[in-house]
Amino acid sequence: MTDNSPLRIGTRGSPLALAQAHDVRDRMCMADPALAGDGMLVIEIIKTTGDMVLDRPLADVGGKGLFSKEIDEALLDGRVDLAVHSMKDLETWLAEGIALAAILEREDPRDVFISNTAATLDDLATGSVVGTSSLRRQAQILRRRPDLKVEAFRGNVQTRLQKLKDGEADATLLALAGLKRLGMADVATDIFDPDVLLPAVAQGAVGVTCRDGDVEMAARLQALNHIPTWQRVTAERAMLAVLDGSCRTPIGGLAEFGADGTLTLRGLVAKADGSAVFEAAQSGPAAEAEALGRVVGEDLLRRAGPDFLE
Repeated sequence: MTDNSPLRIGTRGSPLALAQAHDVRDRMCMADPALAGDGMLVIEIIKTTGDMVLDRPLADVGGKGLFSKEIDEALLDGRVDLAVHSMKDLETWLAEGIALAAILEREDPRDVFISNTAATLDDLATGSVVGTSSLRRQAQILRRRPDLKVEAFRGNVQTRLQKLKDGEADATLLALAGLKRLGMADVATDIFDPDVLLPAVAQGAVGVTCRDGDVEMAARLQALNHIPTWQRVTAERAMLAVLDGSCRTPIGGLAEFGADGTLTLRGLVAKADGSAVFEAAQSGPAAEAEALGRVVGEDLLRRAGPDFLE
């Protein structure tokens, strides 16, 4: 970046993705007022495969990388200088040449229940349809309510809410963090306790990537990094790495700090139909977050057995 050339922020084009990109832009301006000048930070919308293919579950068309592949390519080609992602959409292993430079302070990681006919999941009538494309949500719903039907439900927040309004399902589940960032938290009918529905790994966290080796950009973005969130997400993603987690496997994970500063990680793997669920938890110092994640992941593998994730 020369003195007069803009920095370009790559992002998906959904309302939530744009809200997150604008948040990053605002934070960068606060950290460096020189960037607040007109045109110094430009948001570039990049259409990803995940945004274009909406008629099939993610697991059937390539998994989470569908939301980052084209953005990674734009970074590596120099078309953008940094990129903003929902951390739960980032692949377990980043593409070669891409580095995670910062994670913003985490928003509420819980899932919410939304329905026009029932106050809670337990209040839904037998045979009701719950729309979700998440195998993690599906497995935990069917574990608790095997009498319900789960059908694929994809699209951005607004699209899913419209589908619900149109009667395509009796209920759906969304991340509370996204609703809060959109100023739409009031659409939630109920909020799930993590003991009932364990969130996705890194849910509620926003990450910023740059080119690996771009020391100047990495230093600039470090001002945005929230260390406690980084530690929590590190533990969760380390667990995911042990499990070789993808969109084909229902996996949940949540790391939280106790009053004494100890980090506790809870993890879950399940069969998509909810017929088998294995859980594990472990506590340790935040400085050893990655090791903690590996321990929980290995514990889950032992509990589930070697063939469970195949």
